[in-house]
Amino acid sequence: MRPVSGWRVCVVVLGLGCVVLCACGSESACGPGAGVVSRVVDGDTVVLQSGERVRYLLVDTPESTGGKRECFGTESRDFNRSLVEGRVVRLTYGEACTDRYGRLLAYVSVDGQEVNALLAERGYACVLYVPPAGESRRSEFQALESSARRAERGMWSACPSVACSK
Repeated sequence: MRPVSGWRVCVVVLGLGCVVLCACGSESACGPGAGVVSRVVDGDTVVLQSGERVRYLLVDTPESTGGKRECFGTESRDFNRSLVEGRVVRLTYGEACTDRYGRLLAYVSVDGQEVNALLAERGYACVLYVPPAGESRRSEFQALESSARRAERGMWSACPSVACSK
């Protein structure tokens, strides 16, 4: 775990000589509070410009890497890419900071929209709960997945059989 570094203060000089102070790039005990996505690995993993790999909490998208081409994997990756690549994202951490592969575990938001929830709601992802990460929001994500299934959104209509790990 990283130590909490607190808030850094940024000075932004606007036209007409105005100076604005803001909290920028704050960190939590887990890692950065924000970052720019330099690369989308797949539907549920990104790499920040700072080098950290971030795995989205509570969602699992079909595989589209390592030679695997599961049904709707490319669509999930492309949807994720359209939302976050090259953009500043906010990171909110759950009960665990990292997974067994050393990736940061986070809820990722861009322009006030949480990408994790959008993936489940629009049928790009199944719920993936690995204790203890995500315990506090597990039922919310299960409801989003159930709604997408019933409405046959995304992979729920495009793929003949979807096996989600629970």
